[in-house]
Amino acid sequence: MSERKVLNKYYPPDFDPSKIPKLRLPKDRQYVVRLMAPFNMRCKTCGEYIYKGKKFNARKETVQCEQYLGLPIFRFYIKCTRCLAEITFKTDPENTDYAMEHGATRNFQAEKLIEEEEKRFQKEREEEELNNPMKVLENRTKDSKMEMEVLENLQELKDLNQRQANVDFESMLERYRETEEEMRKRQEDEDEQEMRAMLAEAQKKRSLVDSDSDEEPACTKPKMTKVNPTEILSEQNFDSQKNNKGKLSNRQLISGLIVVKKQDAARSGQETRPPVIAPQVNDKRPGEVTTKGIGIKPGIEKPHQNSLPTSLALLGTYSDSESSD
Repeated sequence: MSERKVLNKYYPPDFDPSKIPKLRLPKDRQYVVRLMAPFNMRCKTCGEYIYKGKKFNARKETVQCEQYLGLPIFRFYIKCTRCLAEITFKTDPENTDYAMEHGATRNFQAEKLIEEEEKRFQKEREEEELNNPMKVLENRTKDSKMEMEVLENLQELKDLNQRQANVDFESMLERYRETEEEMRKRQEDEDEQEMRAMLAEAQKKRSLVDSDSDEEPACTKPKMTKVNPTEILSEQNFDSQKNNKGKLSNRQLISGLIVVKKQDAARSGQETRPPVIAPQVNDKRPGEVTTKGIGIKPGIEKPHQNSLPTSLALLGTYSDSESSD
């Protein structure tokens, strides 16, 4: 069991490594490796975004006829996660980065571009200072001036921080609470005044409406006329006789009713008795009712001579006139 961890191997005395057959594999053979996307990219076929760090089962191969200082360059093949289009990128040992080759576009990276710009500017400056001593002096004065400005800005920030440190936040909060309380009380007073004004206006409108309602009955109260119930009968009888093509005489049509005055029992001291109506008709016709033999009891006023007959008498007269015709 102790031999399984031994790193040295036993070679027999007659071992000849030239006799071991060599595998003849193609130089551009591919291997399946597991890797992560080295940068953010976007597929050209479907527009899918592939973010940095996404894992793929990629195929790896060695790029032929390309080297950098004896270092080989490798190419990787991956597939889009949405449309399965093939995307290829390869290593860039010169910039210690990866270069996009086919199938996708590399997204914008501001940090990388800024670093490249700084490197380019630094290289140009070194080339200028190499053969021009006056340029070196100008660059040094610019750098010192910029450094002084940075120090001044830093001092201003420190002073501002110290001022803010001396501020009493408790007093500020207390003052803020007081102002907020005053604003709340002012708002409540304004609301209360508005409510009082609205109530006064409503009471004023109500008083105006009440006064108008009190005046209307006094002005527009209709006068009630006292209607005698016997007049309705006489009017109906008059209309019926008028429609009878004038068969009755004008004397029979003109009629009146006796209205007996009611005497107060306390004043007269006598008992009131129902009135007896005794109509009289001057013209006598067959079938008419005469009232000559009817006597009137004492204590009752005599009817007027030109008083009209009752409704029953008129009805009898109307029936007799039709039979006579």
